[in-house]
Amino acid sequence: MADQPGPPAHATVTVDALEGPVVRVELPDGTTQDWARLDLPRDVQEGDVLHVRVEDGERHVRIDRAETRRRTQRAQAELTELNAGSPDGELDL
Repeated sequence: MADQPGPPAHATVTVDALEGPVVRVELPDGTTQDWARLDLPRDVQEGDVLHVRVEDGERHVRIDRAETRRRTQRAQAELTELNAGSPDGELDL
């Protein structure tokens, strides 16, 4: 965590997973980092889109709920489309 470089001064990251006190985020370049959950908004959840701004060495993070909702809806639509091609409406993996 502390030895990893931070995101750019302004970035949009996505919450990949919540693991106890650690939140794994996906950075704009596709790599992931583990961040302390205490440094993020209290109600952060998997799939949330976060806007990150670093000023004077301090990280400011806010959840973009509209973008999170758009991405969730798009993913659900893609899954529904995939399932529509299955005879019983569900893909077998």
